[in-house]
Amino acid sequence: MRAWVQEGFEGLHSLRCVDLPDPRPAPGEVLVAMRAVALNYRDLVIMRGQYGPWVRLPLIVGCDGAGEVVAVGPGVQRWQPGDRVIPCLSVRWITGPPREEHAWHVLGSTLNGTFAELGVFPEESLVRIPDHLSWEEAATLPCAGVTAWNALIVSGKLRPGETVLTMGTGGVSTFAVKFAKLAGARVIAISSSHEKLARLKALGVADGLNYQEVPEWGKAVRELTHGEGVDHVLELGGAGTMEQSTRAVRVGGVISLIGVLAPRGEFNLTRVLMKSIRVQGIFGGSREMLESMARAMALARLRPVVDRVFPFEGVPQAYEYFAAQRHFGKVVVRVV
Repeated sequence: MRAWVQEGFEGLHSLRCVDLPDPRPAPGEVLVAMRAVALNYRDLVIMRGQYGPWVRLPLIVGCDGAGEVVAVGPGVQRWQPGDRVIPCLSVRWITGPPREEHAWHVLGSTLNGTFAELGVFPEESLVRIPDHLSWEEAATLPCAGVTAWNALIVSGKLRPGETVLTMGTGGVSTFAVKFAKLAGARVIAISSSHEKLARLKALGVADGLNYQEVPEWGKAVRELTHGEGVDHVLELGGAGTMEQSTRAVRVGGVISLIGVLAPRGEFNLTRVLMKSIRVQGIFGGSREMLESMARAMALARLRPVVDRVFPFEGVPQAYEYFAAQRHFGKVVVRVV
């Protein structure tokens, strides 16, 4: 089989398309022919050597994907050839709260990932794809989709009538817009592009702010909420944007820390204390969360936002396009 393998931490120079022996499923495992895979920001961080010491090289990259079951190992009961499935980001996180062991069994970092023609996964780590989704759409669900679902619906306990602040126009943010609207919430978004803000409004965003023109966007967000502040912030910047996020959120509100796109900066911890802000780290989600999200998407006929699809041979170009932050929604690679 062909697979994209990372051999070092020198960016795209470390990425190779190689031929590997076809894997075979052991007892309790499922062999999946990958049909589409999707890029995430963590893939860039891993390639740059900024993810942490637990990345094991050489590594088949990628953590998002969708495929078709082609064979099952002895004892497998949940799946049969022909089933359309998506693998969970953390293959051992089935239900309940996150535990330390879940972080040591993650696709595309501690385990080989999805950017290959074939993949072997534990049978309990797979989820059925909603019938209305294409391979390319389904490939976006396991990481970005379930992260947004966990932040807002599961851990955030979003209620109708509440207000959500999203950042940028990547996969997590566009999923969050759709899930927030599905839950009956109002969405305010920030972006550096007026064109992208217009596209977000077409998805249902109520108000948009260009943070390059409005650097004190935390204050502006409060003004949009009559001085109250938003109920939820999906924090993708990290330290560089937390100061404004703590200004934008209401007293007793929730900031879901998802990304570190702007890792440098300082913020006032006293405001977190005095406003009783709950800051929660969100790293993907469990199989149970992914299943509930898939059911909700099926009932609402909800579709992810796919920006561009690259061929399997074009993975380096997909990485370059993604790194340039020109995308709106998800960047996907078609395997076959």
